[in-house]
Amino acid sequence: MAAMMANPEHRHPFAKTPIHPDGSATVLYQGNTITLGQTGEGNNLLIQPEDLKRVNGFELKPQGACFEDMCIPLTPELTVEQNGKQWFDLCAFADLLGQTYVADTDTQVWSFAEIPAKRESMMVDAMAPDFEVTDRQGNVIRMADFKGKKALIVTWSSW
Repeated sequence: MAAMMANPEHRHPFAKTPIHPDGSATVLYQGNTITLGQTGEGNNLLIQPEDLKRVNGFELKPQGACFEDMCIPLTPELTVEQNGKQWFDLCAFADLLGQTYVADTDTQVWSFAEIPAKRESMMVDAMAPDFEVTDRQGNVIRMADFKGKKALIVTWSSW
């Protein structure tokens, strides 16, 4: 009689498991995980222009890469042509905006911090971003519940 593990899916806890299909890339941004089916070649993350909106909310328009009323003019380093196809260089865009990012190019996983220009508009408007937390009684409290009211938000962390 052969011995069996109780959880066969845990037989090889250190075996590599794919994060996304071969030839794809994963982008982590603002709590979202976006899998890109195709990317260009090279050390920077080259994405299809139509994927830009899924990644960070920007859209390519004639006036540039736009998010709401903010438009960033397109510069030559933002668009790359490879094998007759146009790509958008997300790393060059992040560098232009002062957006921090880290990449694991071996596994094609990229993590982008918040875009400073988006955060600055929040500071000008004096509006806190929409978020939710659970109180000690298990009730979900949403920032949207306080729209139009003044709220004092106190946070603390041990680290």
